[in-house]
Amino acid sequence: MTQVSRRSFLAASAAAAATGSYLLDSAPAAEAIAGFDQIKTDYDRTQEWKPFSDRKVRVGIVGHGVCQFGLSFDLQNHPNVELVAVSDLFPDRCADMARKAKCDKTYPSLEEMVKDDSIEAIYCATDAPAHAKHAILCLEHGKHVATAVPAFRGDIEDADRLLECCKKNAGLVYAMFETSTFRDDLYAMEKLFAADVFGRIMYSEGEYCHPHSIGTPSLGSYKDWRKNGCPMWYPTHATAYYVSVTHNSFVDVSCQGTPYFDESRRVPNAIGNIFRSEVGLFRTAEGGMSRMIICSSQGEYLEAGRIRGEYAGFNKTFAGDATGKRRYDEAIKNGLQIKKYALPPGVQPGGHGGSHGYLGDDFVDAILRGRKPAVDVIDALNMTVPGYYAHLSAMKDGETLKIPQYS
Repeated sequence: MTQVSRRSFLAASAAAAATGSYLLDSAPAAEAIAGFDQIKTDYDRTQEWKPFSDRKVRVGIVGHGVCQFGLSFDLQNHPNVELVAVSDLFPDRCADMARKAKCDKTYPSLEEMVKDDSIEAIYCATDAPAHAKHAILCLEHGKHVATAVPAFRGDIEDADRLLECCKKNAGLVYAMFETSTFRDDLYAMEKLFAADVFGRIMYSEGEYCHPHSIGTPSLGSYKDWRKNGCPMWYPTHATAYYVSVTHNSFVDVSCQGTPYFDESRRVPNAIGNIFRSEVGLFRTAEGGMSRMIICSSQGEYLEAGRIRGEYAGFNKTFAGDATGKRRYDEAIKNGLQIKKYALPPGVQPGGHGGSHGYLGDDFVDAILRGRKPAVDVIDALNMTVPGYYAHLSAMKDGETLKIPQYS
């Protein structure tokens, strides 16, 4: 087993980049954004939402880029939120965001927004490489913070910096908005696992497959961050199918990557990556195995996963042996609810399997109740860090690497 430093990773990346020649991408229009159209979801319609408090959390939202993700989680419509201000680095986007959110106050940057003492919490829908830096900035200014995924991108040292900042500011909520966590199937898996219906998880799978036609440009991104990474640097839609189910971690990984089959198209990007897809085999802290796939090959759009335990498993639906079925029946009889709860009035489930509204509501509720959110800093790092080491493994032709543990 090998522990790999950021320095050795950069050296390996530079070596890989030196082996290829650069090719200009002259492609037509970009593809539509997948995932946002996946709004089908289910929830317990027998119970209405009941407010925990009549207090309104004073919130700021940053980020209105290609995906317009800042307003996608309906924080601006939550009955326990007062939207104080919005921000985007581009004035036209900032103005559009303010108009759509019906918010009068704007800031030209997050760096200006955090100085506003009236704001209690900030959601950062900013560029992925800045997520950790922006979360730390908010926490250091006394704000609760949520970010889009992943927790960090590219700089492994950001993981420790983020964790230390969260520890130092333990009274503040940090949340990562991982959409798979509130997909119907994963939500049910988590509840059943906590009720010990499955037993230990012997095998699990997670898949994030975002079809991308050869020759078309990637989605636009601030400073082209999407072009300068690798598949496993954006792993959380897949790794959530183990981490959000069990709240355990991966301990080591062997990963392989697949580049273009046409060797003339194997053009290393800024970090030396040529892989379009990466598949990792992870060992879990409880001794099981997990296969995680991040790919851009053709087929259906997937944020999906499944688990197989000692007594039962879940692949869209529950299945088990006699013991597993007995445990399932007992858990349901004792009141276990495996359907999602009703959302507040005005808050829509939204895209990515009806997860958006739930993530926004969970963040607000965690602040009001002083509890951990669905994806706290430990789960966020345990979803994100394994992808960093998986790519390192792929760069070393599948060498098994240890993964740092966060608990």
